Amino acid sequence: MGRLYLIQLDGRVYSCRCCRSHLAQCDELVSKSFHCRHGKAYLFNTVVNVSLGPQEDRLMTTGKHTVADICCNSCQQVVGWKYESAYEKSQKYKEGKFILERGLLCRCSNTL
Repeated sequence: MGRLYLIQLDGRVYSCRCCRSHLAQCDELVSKSFHCRHGKAYLFNTVVNVSLGPQEDRLMTTGKHTVADICCNSCQQVVGWKYESAYEKSQKYKEGKFILERGLLCRCSNTL
């Protein structure tokens, strides 16, 4: 296995609480009004330093979605999921976006 390469983001970022790897820039935050099993969650346009798990259908409070869990590339902690597809027309805006669980994040400023 090769050496781990992690992307370092500039400016204000959300990081993995366990290992502090950068996950998303604050500018990519779409909404803070999401919930997960463990509390609050945030919707992001893009995230970095994560790997996708297998896709599965899940019945959520907003309907049925096809999602894939996302894990931090550095510590392998599951930090949220990616919306692959939505079955309801009103939920299509979530497709291709990412949920990060608030309890698994920390926010920091980073200037390179």
